[in-house]
Amino acid sequence: MLTEIDYRIFQFINLTAGKDSFIYLLMRFFAEQAVYLFVLGLLAYGLTRSERNRLMVLETFVASCAAFGVSKLCGIFLFRERPFVEHDVIQLIAHQATASFPSNHATGTFVIAAVLLLYRKPMGLVLFLLASCVSFSRVWVGVHYPLDIVGGMINGILCAIVIRIIVSRWAWAQNKLVSLVRLYERLETRILTRIGKNPRQLTK
Repeated sequence: MLTEIDYRIFQFINLTAGKDSFIYLLMRFFAEQAVYLFVLGLLAYGLTRSERNRLMVLETFVASCAAFGVSKLCGIFLFRERPFVEHDVIQLIAHQATASFPSNHATGTFVIAAVLLLYRKPMGLVLFLLASCVSFSRVWVGVHYPLDIVGGMINGILCAIVIRIIVSRWAWAQNKLVSLVRLYERLETRILTRIGKNPRQLTK
């Protein structure tokens, strides 16, 4: 019953897809390239000499590893074929016939958005909107069912929350992340000093 509803919603979205419109170009961008905006955003925060920003980036990395680990296990034990394998769909991007559930794009974008929301609410909200666009586009182009997206979204958000709880409540976890950030800071300072640049003091 649930899978039937899922397929009907997929059909409703996917049947509106087409190549002869601005929407096609926009959806293809969201489906294939928009994820790099999340990566670039994290890199930008990581390059700022702020301990808080770097802790956020490191926490995002840890939460992402956890989320993709869960996603991998779901792909093995709850394997689901892609829509284009089981049905006649409008498939607008090439994709291998890997596990459909949960969506890795939804997992990755929502875990990043969730961590940033916990640290920097305005940017987190922007990324939540962008993650929603990425996720919708994956259904529109024919490579995911709606439930794949919901599964990835829940996985990403829950992993972000769990890692935040662990880091905030367990001193050893917080200390490990701070130690890694400060190790990176020492290496960065050495490199900048060697190339003749004066490193600024890391801010909190």
